[in-house]
Formats: sequence, C-alpha cells, structure tokens
Amino acid sequence: MRLGLLGPVGAQPASLESAVRFLGEKEKVDRAIYLGFDGALDAVIERRAKELVGEDASADGLIARSAERCSHATPAEIDAFVRAEKARNELKVFESLAGDDTRAVELLDGRVVVMIYDKALLDEEDILPATLLVFGKSKGPIVKQIGTRWFLSPGTFDRGGIMVLEDVEDGIAMRIFDAKCEELRSEKLVVSRAAKMRVAGASG
Repeated sequence: MRLGLLGPVGAQPASLESAVRFLGEKEKVDRAIYLGFDGALDAVIERRAKELVGEDASADGLIARSAERCSHATPAEIDAFVRAEKARNELKVFESLAGDDTRAVELLDGRVVVMIYDKALLDEEDILPATLLVFGKSKGPIVKQIGTRWFLSPGTFDRGGIMVLEDVEDGIAMRIFDAKCEELRSEKLVVSRAAKMRVAGASG
C-alpha cells in the first residue's frame, strides 16, 4: 500500500497540479488525500479530467464518448482513447477532506492511519487505535514520534507539501517532497508490533 498526502496548497495553487501528476504517474499511489478543504484539489482533478477526455469528463459520459470517438476511429485512435480514459479513471485515487473536522482512515500493514486537517480536533477515539496521526495544518513538514505513535504533516507547499507513506518490512517508509517534487527527506518509521491492528477471530 502506497499512500500519498498533500498539504494545503496555500498561495501556490499551480504546484498542486504538478503534485497530482507526480503522485499519480510517478509514485503510482494507491490512494492520495488532500489535507485541506478549500476545493483546490477538486478543481485540479476536474481540470485534468477535461484535459484527458473533454468537457464532459464524468464516468456517466463514458458510453457517449466511446460512441462519438470510436465508431469510425482507427486502431491507433482507439488505443489513444483507451489510454486517456484509463488515466481519467486513475484520478479516482485522489480525495479531499470535506471539512476541518473530517477524518480519513487508512491501514498500512494493519496499522491505523488517521488523517485530519487540524490535529487539535483529534479525540480519544482517533488517537487510541492509531499508529500514525497525519494532519494538514502545519507550516512546515513534521515527523515526530510520541510513545508508540507518529505525528506527521507534509506541511504547506511553500515548505514541503507532499508526503508518501508505504508499508515495508519492519516499519513504514516515509518520504517528503517539495513543491517541485524533489525529495527533502526520507525516513523509516519504526512502529511497535503491538500497535498493529488485528481482526477479531484471525489466526496468529
């Protein structure tokens, strides 16, 4: 599992489009969360989808697009159409938080990742099961371990902006990138085995 995290774009909206391409095309993340709720990611995704397949870039419009562009198309044109539609479909991995108190949750190697805009709004129900607590409200990147938990933020795009988490053997790999998609820092987050979530009734 490879999880992409995007900090609030702030005064650099153009950087978000580059970050989307970077996470989707180069890092090939399985899921990407924008840790803001200003609508910036939604605008980027909508614009990118239209660039790929045209003004009606909705999933519901696929049949109409297919009929219009493939009925009398050459094999090469059909191949190009399929590639564009596949790229549009892959944009579904990107999500935005709906509000400052909205949580998103993911599992990395069975460990709970809780994502929110403002860490001050985390409560006991968030913290107790989590190994990684990720938040967007931070000027710069943060990587801090407290007890068995990690508090992480990619920071805003003027100081960082992009974080990638990936489950690896004996821990979680963490990388931070700046607005130019250049790596600033990499670290292996050591996590306690006791923090790994187990499903009731599972063996071992």
